[in-house]
Amino acid sequence: MADEARADDEAPKKSSKKPVLLGLLLAFILGGGGFFAAYAGLVGSESGSEETPEEAYEPVEAASFVPLEPLVISIGGAGRHHLKFAAELEVAPGEEEAVAGLMPRILDVLNTYLRALSLEDFERDGALVNLRAQMLRRVQLVVGEGHVRDLLVTEFVTN
Repeated sequence: MADEARADDEAPKKSSKKPVLLGLLLAFILGGGGFFAAYAGLVGSESGSEETPEEAYEPVEAASFVPLEPLVISIGGAGRHHLKFAAELEVAPGEEEAVAGLMPRILDVLNTYLRALSLEDFERDGALVNLRAQMLRRVQLVVGEGHVRDLLVTEFVTN
């Protein structure tokens, strides 16, 4: 009889799978409900009102682009390093001819600026952002305020 009592104590108890299945089912239902609420726009909206995509975004202003001739510039005086640079100027529609007519002055000011830089100027963190801002400002001084909106760098390679 002592053996039977010991056998009952040593027998492994079967764990029920009901709590695990119930937890998985509940997680699935809550996850699905959360997805539906987010997808339907019921949650996550800051203003609480539904906006159509047309209302959420401002229309893009019309723009035209004037390409700059690619420049190859020696860096650092010794001529061992070079910069290949290409860009486009964003201008208001109708300003293309006026800006293109000043292209020799624009290329001159960019060549002069870029040739004055050292190799270290190109290797700094955020160099392209700073160089782009400096070049845009110089182009705007040549062309006049309000004619050139932006300078978009399309190629910038140093070797």
